[in-house]
Amino acid sequence: MAAPIVLDPGSGSLEDFHQVLTQGAPVVLGDGARENVDRASGLVASAAAGKAPYYGVNTGFGKLAQTRISPEDTETLQRNLILSHSAGIGPILPQAETRLLIALKINSLGRGASGVRWEVLQLMQDLLARDVTPVIPMQGSVGASGDLAPLAHLAAVLIGEGEAIFEGQRMPGAAALEKAGLKPVVLAAKEGLGLINGTQFSTAVALAAFYHAADLFNAALITGALSTDAAMGSAAPFRPEIHALRGQPGQIAAAKALRALLEESEIRESHREDDERVQDPYCIRCQPQVMGACLDLLTHVAGTLEREANAVTDNPLVFPDSGDILSGGNFHAEPVAFAADQMALAIAEMGSIAQRRVAMLVDPALSYGLPPFLTPKPGVNSGFMIVEVTSAALQSENKQKAAPASIDSTPTSANQEDHVSMAAHGACRLLPMLDNLAGIVGIELLIAAQGVDLRAPLKTSPSLQAVKDHLRARVPMLQEDRYMAPEVETAREIVISGALPGIAGIDVFPEFGGIV
Repeated sequence: MAAPIVLDPGSGSLEDFHQVLTQGAPVVLGDGARENVDRASGLVASAAAGKAPYYGVNTGFGKLAQTRISPEDTETLQRNLILSHSAGIGPILPQAETRLLIALKINSLGRGASGVRWEVLQLMQDLLARDVTPVIPMQGSVGASGDLAPLAHLAAVLIGEGEAIFEGQRMPGAAALEKAGLKPVVLAAKEGLGLINGTQFSTAVALAAFYHAADLFNAALITGALSTDAAMGSAAPFRPEIHALRGQPGQIAAAKALRALLEESEIRESHREDDERVQDPYCIRCQPQVMGACLDLLTHVAGTLEREANAVTDNPLVFPDSGDILSGGNFHAEPVAFAADQMALAIAEMGSIAQRRVAMLVDPALSYGLPPFLTPKPGVNSGFMIVEVTSAALQSENKQKAAPASIDSTPTSANQEDHVSMAAHGACRLLPMLDNLAGIVGIELLIAAQGVDLRAPLKTSPSLQAVKDHLRARVPMLQEDRYMAPEVETAREIVISGALPGIAGIDVFPEFGGIV
């Protein structure tokens, strides 16, 4: 397990959360957190014993907020809240995303505006440190009043209920805690509400999708450059003065990366003059514009999700300095829903333009001298004919999934929660979209590499040659038809591995080092 990350609540970085997701790093709260947490929980305890009504502290929940709860029923109220809201269904959230969710919840509650006691936060830190992973179904949240059902499944383990995975075995939550040397907590006033209100499920899934999308963005730029060389496309549309006139930062960065990738290509140099073509198809020529717009969207999403990962999003909120306990609506996950929808657009468009390059390369009318379907012996061999069809199928599926989830509000809880964000739907649909995009980009890697091989003895650039060599170590050039499915999967795995940017020497995503 990676070394713990010390979080100053509200100040976590994208890199911090990336380490939690990809390296399994546990988190611990910084030294200054406990004082704020204790002050807020003390204020809640006083309010619970008082006569003034405070939502979720000494009242019922949702439509039942008018019902007053006596101090002796406080613990029962919080426990019942967790049990009744643990109503999720469907596939289980993967372990890495679950650990990220817990880290985000610790970060939020650690700001001392939720009224949750330190011992609850300590137990969540211990779950990460001892690798106890609550079993959280992925369906059941509409993204308002927080991700109630998924977060309730996390809270259930904290009170010794629900299920968890420990040492590779799925078991009751109480058994997992016992085997890990931990004890469940008894929730005090407002703690159940603090645990299940919030956007941490949607945000954790959206963050996981964002990191994957950033990796695939880099890979798609690389395969796009390889396709440009395979098609003997022009690099003139990537010249900096074109993009400076428009001024879009993502477009400028994408063009710079494409120029770097094609630097010293023999194929490119071979057709600078006497090329009968005047302009390339848009899938070649407009790569900076399309990929740059995707980059700008992803950059915007990065800011939204980083802020949300550090936000306090439960209700009511506790302000120890003023003594106020205020009901609001920070649990409404509209920012996350919009971010997820924006990512869906970028994912669909990255795949769309890549798929058009795939289709161009297998078409002898467009590929500038390459054989039909990139097979050296067309007719008896079909080459990449159906591999291209697979890429089209994946892209059509992504187009269907790219429709916005955030506009699909539906009233719940007897119309008390009458407008909801659907952020969980928006975030969860990104995961299969990213799998599809990885398949499309992997197919482009296969086909573009074949096209470059067919341009021999001319060579591509050193950067792209290194990428092609990496593929060829596992997938040889196609000479005659063979069983294709394993090779498509291998190419997809290469893309998913995240190795291509390092091999090619580029990383254009601003949050991860800028252009190298």
